[in-house]
Amino acid sequence: MPNSKNTALTPRRVRGYLGWLAERERSRSTLKKYRRDLDSLQTFLAGRPLTKTALLAWKAQLGERYAPATVNSMLAAVNGYLVYAGLSQLRLRPLRIQRQMFCCRDRELTKAEYLRLVQTARRRGDTRLALVLQTICSTGIRVSELQFITVQAVERGYAQVNNKGKRRTILLPRQLCQTLRRYLTGQKKAAGPVFTTRTGHPLDRSNIWRAMKELCRTAGVGARKVFPHNLRHLFARTYYAAQHDLVRLADLLGHASTATTRIYTMESGLIHARQIEQLGLLVT
Repeated sequence: MPNSKNTALTPRRVRGYLGWLAERERSRSTLKKYRRDLDSLQTFLAGRPLTKTALLAWKAQLGERYAPATVNSMLAAVNGYLVYAGLSQLRLRPLRIQRQMFCCRDRELTKAEYLRLVQTARRRGDTRLALVLQTICSTGIRVSELQFITVQAVERGYAQVNNKGKRRTILLPRQLCQTLRRYLTGQKKAAGPVFTTRTGHPLDRSNIWRAMKELCRTAGVGARKVFPHNLRHLFARTYYAAQHDLVRLADLLGHASTATTRIYTMESGLIHARQIEQLGLLVT
């Protein structure tokens, strides 16, 4: 049985773990997520030591609040810390998830809904947000990769993205480049990221997420559908419907495995139901 003094989850130990991950070139977004997940566990423990019983209780609480995939991502962050701290015996098993054939209809952003979001942003005079939505959706980039869409990238017609220890080239559609050039001229911006805050810092996930949520009601789009990563999913579904090339799509999205890409191409059960009905196998 580990000594309780060695199993206390303290801010200092969390910082040590995150520093250790940073030395291994884990991405900034990964470090931020792991910090949030460890903070969640720390809040739950409320000063109690790390024990198997406490960890199982935390896991059960997560299961009541979050989707299985989210729970497993949080468990992965904590399991990584446990290995780092020499507490491998306390690791938690991930939830078993049955592969889904369809995505949830109330979370599937349609092309028509996406266009309404863009149009609503324009009507509100938020040109920057309208262009952010179009840039993510027309390229399939992660929101954390938006910082690599620079003035220089717009001039070249492609961006070099470094994320998750990998480097890949993102092609920028010609029409997008033309639109961004006009925007940059109006902003009198000659270098650096295209999309920045008033203080000059690159827009981050929280900035964009908050701005998108504010569009929901006016645009008539369900709030559960409106978040930056769903634009990437819409790009993937639209590309796959047109090209039916999963391998090429995996390259465009920066996926190491097509198994991950397949998740992005899932459509709602309504689409599959219509396809089955069109088989003409019922006699009425």
